[in-house]
Amino acid sequence: MDGARRTLLQALGVAAVGAPLSALAQGRCMLTFGTPACNTTDITPVFAPTGWKTVALDHLTFRVADYKSEAAFYIALMGWTLRSDDGKQAVLDMGDWGSAIFRQAPAESFQSSAAAGGGRGRGEPVKVAVESFSFVIDKWNAKTVEAELRKRGLTPIADNDPQWGKGFESVRVKDPDGWELQICNGNGLAKSRKTQRANTKLSVAAPFASTNWKTVWLDHLSFNVTNYKESASFYQNLLGWTPTYDEGSQNELMIGDVGDVIIRGGNPLAPNVAPSGRNSGERRARIDHISFGIAPWDTDGVKDELEKRGLRAQIDTSSRHLGPDGTWVPDEIHTAAFKSYHTATPNGYNLQISYVTRANRLALPNAVKPKPTGAR
Repeated sequence: MDGARRTLLQALGVAAVGAPLSALAQGRCMLTFGTPACNTTDITPVFAPTGWKTVALDHLTFRVADYKSEAAFYIALMGWTLRSDDGKQAVLDMGDWGSAIFRQAPAESFQSSAAAGGGRGRGEPVKVAVESFSFVIDKWNAKTVEAELRKRGLTPIADNDPQWGKGFESVRVKDPDGWELQICNGNGLAKSRKTQRANTKLSVAAPFASTNWKTVWLDHLSFNVTNYKESASFYQNLLGWTPTYDEGSQNELMIGDVGDVIIRGGNPLAPNVAPSGRNSGERRARIDHISFGIAPWDTDGVKDELEKRGLRAQIDTSSRHLGPDGTWVPDEIHTAAFKSYHTATPNGYNLQISYVTRANRLALPNAVKPKPTGAR
């Protein structure tokens, strides 16, 4: 192996296939479902439903220490296409259904220690983070949207940046943890993906040969929050997201026909835990990993293609079963109801690649949905 190739593999985080991530991927209540600490009782809705529906993902925004290497990685591995690169950020289309913005940020602005569950498996700092998301709603009228947000105690800030498209309109608000949510009409990147093909060339070389995979689905955003019940209620009533199950520490919601999000965090109904109000104490949110569904899927082939490129291919079936000795054993990936691998990007982000598409979008919630004690 030549020196350049060795350096590249090190930068991308070569790691042997480790133990399955099923325990990490599941909520903490999977084995204690129904106990007081995993109370699944509904809370009072944070506010009345708006009646809006989420109809498209406009974009996800990442801040990253080396945006060009991150963009080149997704283009080669995941089949994304470059829409623009202005020297400070790159805009990529994941397909005709979503976009990503990789924005340059100072390396020293990231935490010095590796983030939990992410990184390249060797303790290096993670130098990339999702900082916001932007969704298109169906009933857009700027004045009405602003009024409805204010009625619910939110403070909308208009953002009609024309760089995203002629007639683009949006507002930005903060969710209960201060996470930035952009709500927009359909005249931004969502429209550009349909009308203007992205085919710009990145100014840096590809890190490896293309896989020829296509990213076809947003399997899930792993959204860690302070109070998962409050955040789930917020998005359900504001943007029309639909819950699939409440496990006691997380709730998976369907984002219309866009994809899914797993909202994870503290349970305000657990014993000795005071419900967290919108302004009580320190609150924060982060998306610690994202799972994208790809096509074509071949369980062994995906693993081989990752490893051929010097990338980690760590199994995650997100479910397990009782073994003959009474211990819990992760499901075998070839027969599991949910199939995926975790790898890491050049800047250390935890990227999950799964077999989930629009057609089998409930594969993950059906695999992990807990059952009451004694149920078969």
